[in-house]
Amino acid sequence: MSDAAVLSSKFQISIPKAVRTARGWVAGQEFVFIPKGAGVMLVPVPTLEKLRGIAKGADPTGYRDRRDRY
Repeated sequence: MSDAAVLSSKFQISIPKAVRTARGWVAGQEFVFIPKGAGVMLVPVPTLEKLRGIAKGADPTGYRDRRDRY
């Protein structure tokens, strides 16, 4: 997928339809911009409903604690 977009005078970019469709992105969805080298990663912010149950069954033993940071 090598679609391109142009930054408008109002600093807006339209995400190409092929990219939106492939990723399942919809209007009104929230995103985060993460600087990465000379570029930027565009990452969708998950909703609480999507995160619910994500750690179900996780084993909390063996995780770092604040005591071992120094």
